[in-house]
Amino acid sequence: MADRSTQMKNSINQKLVETGEKERLKDMLRQRLTECGWRDELKEHAKDIVRERGLQQVTVDDLVKEITPQGRDLVPDTVKRELLAEIKNFLAAQSL
Repeated sequence: MADRSTQMKNSINQKLVETGEKERLKDMLRQRLTECGWRDELKEHAKDIVRERGLQQVTVDDLVKEITPQGRDLVPDTVKRELLAEIKNFLAAQSL
């Protein structure tokens, strides 16, 4: 079952890439995350980590490990729903 799911996911991703829709969705997502303050909030969190641990003690990997889960959690539900709706609309149009 997972193999079929992986194949479907890969097929959808390929369509998104081939049509340029993936780049358009990424641009839309970047814009929405900037508009809602998500990027600024994560930047401040990264600065807090560096201040707390000291610049010489923090690696990029440390920051990514620390920030990634929070970044996912902080994406507003409205942005998630908008992105999902855009993907659904794209897939519906591809079926025609």
